[in-house]
Parts: sequence; C-alpha cells; structure tokens
Amino acid sequence: MSAVEVTSISPSLPEVVAIERLSEALGVPLATNLQDRSASTEFMDRIPIAFARAHKVLGLAVEGGVLPVVIADAAGLAQVEIISRLLNRPTRPLLASGDQIVSAVNYGYQQQAGAVRTMIDGLDRSRVLTDLAEMSGREDLLDVASRAPVIRLVNLLLFEAVQGGASDVHVQPYEGKLVARMRIDGVLYDAFDLPKTLQEEIISRVKVMGRMNIAEKRLPQDGRATVEVGDRSIDLRIATLPTSFGERVVIRLLDKSARLYTLQELGMSPQTLDRFRQVIQAEHGLILVTGPTGSGKSTTLYAVLQQLDHTEKNVLTLEDPIEFRLEGISQTQVSDRKGMTFASGLRSVLRQDPDVIMVGEIRDHETATMAIQSSLTGHEVFSTLHTNDAPSAITRLLDLGIEPYLLSSSIVGVLAQRLVRRVCAACAKSRAPNPGELGSLGLEGAAPWASATGLRRGAGCPVCRGTGYRGRLGLFELLVVDDAVRERIQSRANAAEIKATAERSGMQNLRADGIAKALAGLTTPEEVARVTAD
Repeated sequence: MSAVEVTSISPSLPEVVAIERLSEALGVPLATNLQDRSASTEFMDRIPIAFARAHKVLGLAVEGGVLPVVIADAAGLAQVEIISRLLNRPTRPLLASGDQIVSAVNYGYQQQAGAVRTMIDGLDRSRVLTDLAEMSGREDLLDVASRAPVIRLVNLLLFEAVQGGASDVHVQPYEGKLVARMRIDGVLYDAFDLPKTLQEEIISRVKVMGRMNIAEKRLPQDGRATVEVGDRSIDLRIATLPTSFGERVVIRLLDKSARLYTLQELGMSPQTLDRFRQVIQAEHGLILVTGPTGSGKSTTLYAVLQQLDHTEKNVLTLEDPIEFRLEGISQTQVSDRKGMTFASGLRSVLRQDPDVIMVGEIRDHETATMAIQSSLTGHEVFSTLHTNDAPSAITRLLDLGIEPYLLSSSIVGVLAQRLVRRVCAACAKSRAPNPGELGSLGLEGAAPWASATGLRRGAGCPVCRGTGYRGRLGLFELLVVDDAVRERIQSRANAAEIKATAERSGMQNLRADGIAKALAGLTTPEEVARVTAD
C-alpha cells in the first residue's frame, strides 16, 4: 500500500496550535509525518469510506500488532473503540487535522487497485439475485463495503477505469462470454472477463445507475449518472444497444475535476502556436477545429477560451455536453429532445450581445449558415467539424450549401488535429529507425531519418501497463486563410488544390508534424502512421 498522500493540505498555524493543545489535554500523541505512513488495508476493507470521512478517522499500517487510528477531535476516541471491536484488534489513537485526515482517506481508498479481479472470482450468483436492488442519487465508487456483489462489481469496474485514465468502458456480450473493455489513450483493451451467467444483472445495474428502463431490452437507450471517486466527480454518459448476444453497454467517463490545458500544453510546435495565437486574436470571423471523434477538439477550444479576456468580452458557448465549467463564460447545454439545437440556440445567443461564440459542432446547413452570418456581423465564432484535414473543412462547408463568397469572407483559419500516444517516460529507450517503419510513412531514404538519434520506444513496464505508451500528444495542421486561399475558395477548388496552396504559404501538414515529434522522441513512427493519412 502506498504512503498516505496529505502533502497537498497542511494545517494553518491556528489549527496546529489547537491540535497541540488538544493533544496535551487528551494525552493523545500527534501523528507525525502522516505523508510517510501507509493506510491499513484491513481498515479500508472493513470500514466504508463514508464512515471514515464522516468521523474523520483512518487506520494506519499495523505496528507490533496494534492498529494506529488517526482522529481529529475528542469525539474520535469513541470511534477508535468501535473500530477496535469491529476489527478485533488493539488500537491506539493519534491526532491530526481534519483536512489532513480527509485527504489521506481519499488517497488511501483510491489506491485499492486490483479489487475487480478479486470480486469477479468471488461472486455468488444466488446472493446477487437476492441482493440486486436499485440505488439512486450520487454514487461514491470508493464506498464498496456491504454492497450487493453486482453493485460492488460495477462500481469497482468504473473505479479501475478512472484509475487507469480510461475515457470509455465497454461491456460487450459474446456467445459464450461477457467482456469488459477499456479505452485508454485512444486504444481499446480487453480488461476483464465477466461471468456470462450474470450478464443480465450487470447490464441492469448499469441501467439503474443511468435511470434507464431495465425492462426495455429491444431498443437502444441513453442515460446519465454522476459518481464520485474520493474528491473527484465523474460524469457518466451511458448508452445501450441490443445485439444478437444481448445488450451491450458503453460508458463515457467525463472527469469534471480534471484540469484544463493551456494552449502551450497541447503540443503545438512554436511556429504553429504563434500563428494560431494570431488567428484567435481576430476581432471577427469563423475559426474551425477539425478531426475525428476523440481527437481532442473540445480540449483545444477550451484552451482557446481561457486565452480570451472575459472582462472585456462577452463569451457564450453552445455545447453538447458541457464537459468543463469555465469561469466568466456563459455555457448553454444543447438538447435536441427539448428543441434546443445548435441552430436555434445560436439565434438566442445572438440576442445576448456576444463578442465571442463557441458552437460545439457544425452538423447541418442551418447551423453552418447561422455560424457564417454571425461571423460576418462582427462576432468571433469558434466551432468544430468532423473532417480528415484542414482543407477538407472548407470543401465540407461548401458541400453543406454555403456560398463561396460568404465562406471566403468569413473564415479566418482551420486547425486540424489528431492524438498520438506518448512514449512512456519510465521505460523509454533510444533506438535507430528500421526500414519497415520508414516505409509505413513513405520515407525510405529520407534525409532526416538517416541521422535520427532522438527516436525512442517504450520497453513496457507497470506504469504503462506494458504498452510502452503513457499519455497522449497532439498533432496539428493549421490552415491560415490568406488571399491565395480565398481565391481558391471562391473558385470552388477541391481540398487537394487548397492544401497545395496552403502548404506554399507555410502550412505544415499532420504527417510532417508527426514526423517531427517522432524524431524528437515524443512518440513513435508507428503511432504517426496509425493516425495520419497519406
């Protein structure tokens, strides 16, 4: 068990004095160096996190057969006695500040890894059928003590996904098995084999969490839930789909407590970053971010919005869903069911005297027309499109029915992006390029690779789960709309012609940006070849 993490919360001077005086009055020693002490596995297995938080108590690693229990006040002495009887073990109290104890409780319970496999092996079907019950409200995934086995199993699956940094969890039925899969760093892995005999109960539990109809198994359903892991709040987007072997479930995890990235942290080259900053400083016009689903478009737009001066500009967004809350910005949730589409929402937003508008996605002619008109009437409009590269965004808008003269007058720039996996820093090793990977990028004999010394590959370690990769990095292609590109737009040139014109003006395509990052040892040629098209 890892040492308890409390370094982020330190008691203030008055709290220190109060704790010292309480220690003298009760005759209870202070818990020194709490950050270097390990939480007791026995304590966390038997004591629910809700109890530990409510009473601000935590058991530390056993010393000489005695369990040290950290408490925050005199009332904690009674809880120490209860814990001693429950665990059938002698205890001794220690004092620490309440904030330190809560922080240590959250961290300690989060470190209980590998519990899913134990749960799967120990499931009792008869108990599951008896104990399965609907639960409502906000779930805490760490509070697994005394749960019905299937409820505990689903909570622990989600907990493992959060711990591993997964963006999605799939529960996929096959003819003779049920598999839980997780998407980590954009790649899908088989995580666990679940009991096929409990398939209906597991799916029902997920539906209960999403407030879905558990009796309806023939139609797709969508649901939402909010769970907590310690002090982190996670939004779940749940979707079911009937298949020939039963319903399959996909759960998208959105960590609301995850920090936002700045433009500098996205991985743009200095040249691209400087040009993009110039583009977003435009007083009006349309700026697009393009790429497939899961390529980080929303992350980039949030980074852009943070760069804007919210005190001098009125910034409004239309999103589906709202992934992060931004201070100083009015964010609106789009809902097709309630008649609030991007197009209708944009009409309402225009009556709010905006300076900057962010539209989550341009999906149809109506939304595209409204975005173009908004940008032509003095507003700066940011949005996204699903296209393979930056030049294709222009031809997509033309295909949606936008007139070339309107598009050439309104669009300022297009940023295309992809995400590649980073080489794991813990097990990275330098190496020379091989002919196979050069061929995959069409670079046989290319000069930059002949003397490449910065290439690295991860050997595989526990930190990266044996994959050699940990985390992700952006590849970017920035098309700045200058006079030459405008002429191409007005003549309805195809994407290849627009791309050739932009490259003559200095645009670096996605493949070239990926090669530069592989040469720098940040990713591998295989990753670049995987996510970039020829």
